[in-house]
Amino acid sequence: MSVRLKLSAITLDCPDPLALAAFYQAATGLEPHPRSNAEFAGLNREDSLLLGFQRVDDYRAPSWPGQTVPQQLHICFKVGKDLDEAEARLLELGAGKPEHQPHDAARARVLTDPAGHPFCIVAG
Repeated sequence: MSVRLKLSAITLDCPDPLALAAFYQAATGLEPHPRSNAEFAGLNREDSLLLGFQRVDDYRAPSWPGQTVPQQLHICFKVGKDLDEAEARLLELGAGKPEHQPHDAARARVLTDPAGHPFCIVAG
C-alpha cells in the first residue's frame, strides 16, 4: 500500500500573525482565512493550500545567511520576468533585502518578510 502526501498547509512562527498575514496577502493576493486572529492567521489559496502564521512568545527572527538563529524554512515565489519591479513592490510592503545575495540578480533575489523569514523571488 502506497501513501501519498498532499501538502495542505505551511505555517510560519512570528510575533504578530495578523501583521505578517497582511504582508503576504498584499504580496500574493491570497484571501484571508475567515477565522484569523491574533494567535493564528491564515491565507487561503484556490487549491486549498493554507499559508499560516502562528504567534510565538519571545520570537527570534532567523539570522540569514548566518545560523545563529537558523532559518528552518525558505519559501520561493515566481514573480514573472521583472524582478526589479517585484523587489521594489515587496520592499514598499515592508520586506527587507539582506546584503548577502547568493544568486545571479537577474534570476533570483533573497528578501526577508517583516518577521525576518527569508524568501526568494525568482524570475519565471
